[in-house]
Amino acid sequence: MATITASPPRIGLPALLKSRAFQKLLLLAVAAAILVPLANARWASGTWPSALTVDFSEPLAKASDWIIDNRDSHPLFLYFFGHVSNVVVIAVRAVYLALLAIGWAGVTALGALVAWRVAGVRLALGTAVAFLACGLLGMWVPTMQTLALMVVAVVASVVVGMLLGLAAGLSDRMDRVLRPVLDTMQVLPAFAYLLPVVLVFGIGVPAAVLATVIYAAPPMARLTSLGLRGADKEVLEAVESLGSTARQRLLTARLPLARKELLLGVNQTIMMALSMAVIAAVIGAGGLGDRVYQALASVDVGAALAAGVPIVLLAVVLDRVTGAAGEKLGAEPEPRSGLGWLVALIGVVAVAVAGRLAGRLDWPEAWIVGIAEPVNRAVDWMTAHLYSGVPVIGGTADWAGHFTTWVLDPMRDSLQALPWWGVLLIVAALAWVIGTWRTALTAVLAMAAIGVLGVWKPSLDTLSQVLAAVAVTLVVGFAVGIAAARSDRLERALRPVLDVFQTMPQFVYLIPVVALFGVGRAPAVAAAIVYALPAVVRITTQGLRQVDPAALEASGSLGATSWQQLKQVQLPLARPALLLAVNQGLVLVLAVVVIGGLVGGGALGYDVVFGLAQGDLATGLVAGGAIVCLGLMLDRVTQPTERRAKKGA
Repeated sequence: MATITASPPRIGLPALLKSRAFQKLLLLAVAAAILVPLANARWASGTWPSALTVDFSEPLAKASDWIIDNRDSHPLFLYFFGHVSNVVVIAVRAVYLALLAIGWAGVTALGALVAWRVAGVRLALGTAVAFLACGLLGMWVPTMQTLALMVVAVVASVVVGMLLGLAAGLSDRMDRVLRPVLDTMQVLPAFAYLLPVVLVFGIGVPAAVLATVIYAAPPMARLTSLGLRGADKEVLEAVESLGSTARQRLLTARLPLARKELLLGVNQTIMMALSMAVIAAVIGAGGLGDRVYQALASVDVGAALAAGVPIVLLAVVLDRVTGAAGEKLGAEPEPRSGLGWLVALIGVVAVAVAGRLAGRLDWPEAWIVGIAEPVNRAVDWMTAHLYSGVPVIGGTADWAGHFTTWVLDPMRDSLQALPWWGVLLIVAALAWVIGTWRTALTAVLAMAAIGVLGVWKPSLDTLSQVLAAVAVTLVVGFAVGIAAARSDRLERALRPVLDVFQTMPQFVYLIPVVALFGVGRAPAVAAAIVYALPAVVRITTQGLRQVDPAALEASGSLGATSWQQLKQVQLPLARPALLLAVNQGLVLVLAVVVIGGLVGGGALGYDVVFGLAQGDLATGLVAGGAIVCLGLMLDRVTQPTERRAKKGA
């Protein structure tokens, strides 16, 4: 017990001087003492100097005008982009007509039977219930439109991602080239993809599919590369010793050994494609996303929920089926598996034919259950009773106002009041203490690039919103994650709730927060907190549960209390997972804060939304580039510790 409760030794001055973090900060202070006066003499303090700003508006405006002027006449558009657009339209239409041809009963049977063969009876029943719920909510046709777009986008994303992953996994040079490209593609907000794609392909399905492919392909590429590079070297050496060629080693060893990573990549691609398919409704994707977007425009919570629930059900079903398929890899194959698939196919055909003969291809209108009106009544009641005038605690509008006045405004004003070189010094200090000089240099250059783009103040405004949202997310997420890690019952109860919140499209979050909190930066922050919270809770719970049981038993045998075990054993050992939770929380918060530009979030999010709405390539892309730099800086500040630890191990 004495070992557990003993107070830590005091750190004396000699020990402090030997600390690597102190040495880094001291070296940085010396460099700052030399460089800051020079920079201050050449460029004034305060906001980013205009002399260091590059105006990209003119060349981007010229590029935009050239694309618009030549979109209908230039050979590049006529014989390449035009054919790509036609292929996408034909593919999506073919899938959509096929889904309509087999009818609601055939689609439901097909989904259920595939889930049964892959994951068992329970998930098959869940899949059938999910498809039936889409029909009951009156969303069968929009669901089929979204599913058709999803099928084409996911197939294209998987193909593109696998090709990029193969190149990165088999070549160190390609890996170094593709890594920053994939980083940029993953951090760039979804809205920023839409503007250049719309300029080339116009409003409609082709632009939506291609924007989805660009957004969803990076996870497949990363996980393919990871699987190829993580293949068992002994197996590869054994295959090579048999005289196999490089192509034979790839097909017979590398790819089979990377099956789980490949299927995980498919899973992540599906989830990101579904998320992007909803956002792409802004540019004419149609389907469920269009219903959600229309509901956002009219602040119709009931209509948004009616369209959002099918999206969640699709996401949960696809996630569970692909996850079950991944767990099944490596297991012994079931006997007569081919016969099972044949029986399943015959069953689907029989159900589809029966539906066509009965004239029941379309979902019957009499079976539709309207939830929009009761949901809107409930929201109206909440708005009337919770928005303002609540005794003692005040209403949600008061909370939003207080949060803006006491948290968001001071944080924004403090960041914008700092001299530009002060912000760079803070970023350099954080990144270097946590990581290496390379990560510090990358973070500083990313932050400096924001100033060069000419959006210094809006970027600091966005940064203040991100930091405020992340602070709340981490406090709540860590608390709930710790509680779930210590209680199996609570974890089981939270799992379906987290599934729903994690798969709900970002647009849907904006509607209830606007109804409850009004328009402004506070609703954008609230939506970001709700969206990022599930990932933080999951990663925290998983990290704490994976702590070595032997360490807990050893501390328990010494008489440590439950609180002491958590504080002195579990949290220190789960530090990599907690840092990952911080990193993922930042990325997810940044994504929703940007979309918050639709509800008055302002800053970079407003610029991206304005650029998309007005077709202003300069405004939209510059703001999107600044968001990429902001995300890169935040990533380097929060995630390099693990790499450094591995290097020093």
